[in-house]
Amino acid sequence: MSMGYYLYIMASGPKGTLYIGVTSNLPLRVAQHKSGEFGGFTKKYQVKRLVFAEEFQRVEDALVAEKRMKRWQRRWKIELIEKSNPNWFDLGSSLL
Repeated sequence: MSMGYYLYIMASGPKGTLYIGVTSNLPLRVAQHKSGEFGGFTKKYQVKRLVFAEEFQRVEDALVAEKRMKRWQRRWKIELIEKSNPNWFDLGSSLL
């Protein structure tokens, strides 16, 4: 994995609760979500499945994309996920 910045989407399950974030260390961040280390929203809703990730070279670009995506309709987010991951596989298992 290269040294970029990642916009990622975690889900509780297929078409379940979604969480959108940005990180520079995707394997670590996925592990933190899976362990419930952060508490709060992702722990409460069991959002532990990495279903989408996109790499950016600049953190500013990743943050702009995150803000834009957080304004999207839920249906658009689901369509984006299903374009590259139609079965909602946990992409995080290959990172850990």
